[in-house]
Amino acid sequence: MKEEYDIIVVGAGPAGSMAARFASEKGVSVLMLEKDRDVGYPVRCGEAISKAGVEEFIEPDERWITAHITKFSFIAPDNTEVTLQFDTEQEGYVLERRIFDYELAKTAVKEGAQILTRAYVNGLLFDDDKVAGVKYEHNGEQKELKAKIVIAADGVESRVGRWAGLTTHIDFRDMECCTQITAAEIPVAQDTLYFYFGKDIAPEGYFWVFPKGDNIANIGLGVSGMIGKKSSAISFLNNFMEKHYPGASVLTTIAGGVPSAITLDKISAPGIALVGDAARQVNPLSGGGIASGMIGASIAGTIAGDAIKMNKLDHLLTYDNAWRARLGKRHEIFNRIKEGIFNFSDEKFNNIAHSINKIPFEKRTLGRVFRTALLNQPSLLIDVAKVFIV
Repeated sequence: MKEEYDIIVVGAGPAGSMAARFASEKGVSVLMLEKDRDVGYPVRCGEAISKAGVEEFIEPDERWITAHITKFSFIAPDNTEVTLQFDTEQEGYVLERRIFDYELAKTAVKEGAQILTRAYVNGLLFDDDKVAGVKYEHNGEQKELKAKIVIAADGVESRVGRWAGLTTHIDFRDMECCTQITAAEIPVAQDTLYFYFGKDIAPEGYFWVFPKGDNIANIGLGVSGMIGKKSSAISFLNNFMEKHYPGASVLTTIAGGVPSAITLDKISAPGIALVGDAARQVNPLSGGGIASGMIGASIAGTIAGDAIKMNKLDHLLTYDNAWRARLGKRHEIFNRIKEGIFNFSDEKFNNIAHSINKIPFEKRTLGRVFRTALLNQPSLLIDVAKVFIV
């Protein structure tokens, strides 16, 4: 351990590891602090990701791929099922995050980063108004470490960001209430992600079943904060399991919040940058955040490393615009789409499914599905207009 590092990263999830890796590639000293005993545990994630989202950062490895996804299946409230086949370049994976996260951390170490687990960050150091390091507890001892830049990858409503004066609080209406189980004896196709919609299944959200091989699947849902305030997500999950998989054996259960909103107004300040969930870099429409978090972290890590090498720490403040140019603007559009879809009635979901199923399976592309939905239900044009007009 050094007495001082160029960059300290708080949190060793995918975003934290990518921030550490891309900063280390610049030849600066990087330390990543993880509060838990092990990198990659506990897992709080549906674990689905696009093939492209993986390949941008790491070579796919069967050790942490539990399912190869080539199809999406959408189930309407009246149980009408619509299946879409994807081209090879559009395929995806269901991961084993415990192994995947571990391998991502190893890529950071390979570039020169150091990792310390069981290191609980409980404060920041400041030089005037600039973040200048962290306070943390390790093995029962309170310690301090100086750094030129701190990168916070500490999750939803980042405490590290808040200590630095950034507004990380999220309104409950923008927080998806999520719960998920991993269960055995789930007989679903291993190449398909299943999505269920409807007010009795997952109002103002969606329900998912993601296969993980050997008749094991991640089964869960997310509903809006407004719904979650009235009815718990776990109650919807229990109802679904009783109806569809009453004999399933539950292996794990998790619950938590997913920030389904646009990126924070500010994700950097003197001496600090936020990445991943801490910056709200989650796709607000799907709730997926692995790939987008890694993208944000790679941008932040690169800019932080450059700032150190150039001895121009203010360069870190260019991170906000760099993120917005890469994905932030797109997430703003996704958020408007989400707000439009939340207003769809069960009847509308059913009508869309019926229309799509009239298209021959081999001709069902996402673009054609969208066009057919509009042609067969002109009222959707109004909804789309509402979605894209600010």
